[in-house]
Amino acid sequence: MAEKHKVPAHLRPETRKWIRQILGEFDLESHHFRVLVKTAEAFDRCEQAREQLATDGLVVKDRYETPKAHPCVAIERDSRTAFFRGLRELALDGVDAPEAPRAPRTADYGSRR
Repeated sequence: MAEKHKVPAHLRPETRKWIRQILGEFDLESHHFRVLVKTAEAFDRCEQAREQLATDGLVVKDRYETPKAHPCVAIERDSRTAFFRGLRELALDGVDAPEAPRAPRTADYGSRR
C-alpha cells in the first residue's frame, strides 16, 4: 500500500491499525480520509472517557455535595454518537450509503407528525 494518507500519530495504536486496515481495503479520497480520521478520533475519545469513568465512577459530587453525572458520561455518549455517524457517512460496507433512505429515528417517529 502506497502511503497516500498519513495516519495521525496521536491516535491509539489499535486505532491506527484499524485505519491502516481500512486504507488497505478501500481507496479513499482525501475528504473521506478526513472523515475516517475524525471518526477514529471520536472512537479514541469515547474510549478515553470510558476509561476515566471506570476509574472515577458514573457519579461525582458537586461543591454542595450533591451527586451529579460525571462529565465523562456526556463525553462518552457524544463521542460514541460521532463515531457511529462517521461510520454511517463513510458507508464502507456499501450499506446505508448517504444517498440511501434512512430509517426513522424511533419506532413512533411517524406518529409525532
